[in-house]
Amino acid sequence: MLISTGRKVFFGLIKKYDGPRFLSRGHSFRTVVGDTLLLPCQVQNLGSLVLLWRRGPAVLTAASLMVTRDERFRLVDGYNLQITDVGPQDAGDYVCQISDRVARDQVHTVEVLVPPSVRASPESRHASARRGGAAVLECRASGNPVPSVTWHKLNESNTRLGEGAQLQLSRLERQHSGKYACTVDNGVGPPIVTEFQLQVLYPPEITVERSWVHTGEGFRAELLCTVLADPPAEVLWYQNSFPLSASERVTMSVRGNNHTLLIANVQPEDFGNFTCVADNSLGRARQHVEVSGRPGAARFTSPPIARSRNSYTLSFSVDSYPPLDELRLLYRQLAINESFQQPGRWHDVVIPAPEPAGSLTHRVTHELKGLETGAMYEAIVQAKNRYGWNEVSDIFQFHTLGGSHSVHADELSPMFSTAVARRLTISTILLALYTHLLG
Repeated sequence: MLISTGRKVFFGLIKKYDGPRFLSRGHSFRTVVGDTLLLPCQVQNLGSLVLLWRRGPAVLTAASLMVTRDERFRLVDGYNLQITDVGPQDAGDYVCQISDRVARDQVHTVEVLVPPSVRASPESRHASARRGGAAVLECRASGNPVPSVTWHKLNESNTRLGEGAQLQLSRLERQHSGKYACTVDNGVGPPIVTEFQLQVLYPPEITVERSWVHTGEGFRAELLCTVLADPPAEVLWYQNSFPLSASERVTMSVRGNNHTLLIANVQPEDFGNFTCVADNSLGRARQHVEVSGRPGAARFTSPPIARSRNSYTLSFSVDSYPPLDELRLLYRQLAINESFQQPGRWHDVVIPAPEPAGSLTHRVTHELKGLETGAMYEAIVQAKNRYGWNEVSDIFQFHTLGGSHSVHADELSPMFSTAVARRLTISTILLALYTHLLG
C-alpha cells in the first residue's frame, strides 16, 4: 500500500484487523415445562476476550466457568447454554455477551409453556344446597397460555352449561342433583377434568302406582309408593291412621325408591284406607291408597262405529273377584252441529248380571235398539258386587251408520277417556243416577 504524508512518501504494510463476531442469531424459544432447552451462542475470532451468559443483572457463565449454582445450567459444545428440566421461572431474556468495549451481545427470549392446573372449590368436590337455593362451583385455572374453562353436567347428553371459572346454579330443584365437571385446557398437555357432586336437599315427594287397589278375600293386595327425598326419608305404612307392622300376612319391602306393602290372603278387615308416610329432616309427605273389593271401572271393548243404522252392540269388561250383582248403563244421543254438541236425555238401563266368570275379568255384551240413524251417542257403565258400586267408567262415544254426517274411527277414539269431558259430564251423570234411584 502506498501512503503519502505530504513531502515524504513511503511504503508500509498494514495488517487488517478482524474482531469477534456472532455466527448464531438471537431467537424466541417456546418450550414446555420439564423439557431441555439449548440456547446457541457461536462466536468467531473471540481471541482473548471473555464470553458471558447473563440473565438480567445475574451472570450465569464467564468463559467456561459456571457462575450460577443452578446445576440445571451447563455449557455444551463451546458456549451453547443448556437448561434441563425447564420450569416457569426460567422464562425471560438470556444474553450472550462479548466482554469488549463495544459489549456486543445476542439475545434469546424464552417462553415456558405450562400445562394447566386447577384449584377447585369446594376442595372436597362436594356441594349441597336446599331446593330453591343456590350453589357455586369453582375451577380456578392457571397455566401458559391462559387455559379455557368449560362446564358440563355429566348425564346422558353431557349438557354444556357455560364457560369461566365459576358455575353458578340458582333456583335449585331435585333434578339439578348429580355430577358436574369443569374441563381446563390450554393446548399444552392433556386437558384436566375435575368432577363435582351436587346434592340438592328437599323434603319427601311421594307418588303411588295406584290410588285404588282392587282385590278380594283370600287373594293378595300389593301397594306401591315411590318416595324421592334427600336426605333419605323414613317410610312408614298406616291403615286407617294406625301404624302397620310386619306380620305373617303383611310384608314390607324396599327396592331403591320403591316401597311395597304386600298383604297376603286378604281378609275383610284388610279393606280400607292405607297411607304411605315419608319423613326426613326437611319435611313430611303422605299419599293414600284404598284397598277395596268393589269392582274395577268398566273398560269398553266394542268398536266406536256401529254395524247397523238403528242398533249398537256395546261390549265392556269389568274386573271383580266376587260375582257381579248388578250393572247399570246410561246412554244418550248427542245432537251435533258445526259449533257445539247438544246432549239429549239420559237413558238408564239395568243389565242382568253375567254368570260367574270363574276368573277376575267379567265380559259383558248388551245390544241397544231403537237408535237414530247416523247419530252419535255416549255411554257410561257402573257395576256392583257384594262390596258395593265401582267408580263410574270413562265416557265412551259411538256412532250409528247412515245420515249425512260421515264419522271415522279416528274422530271418536281420542274421546273414549278424555279427562276434560269426564270432568264436565260426571256431575250430570251422577245427578241422573241419583234422580233415577230416588224415582
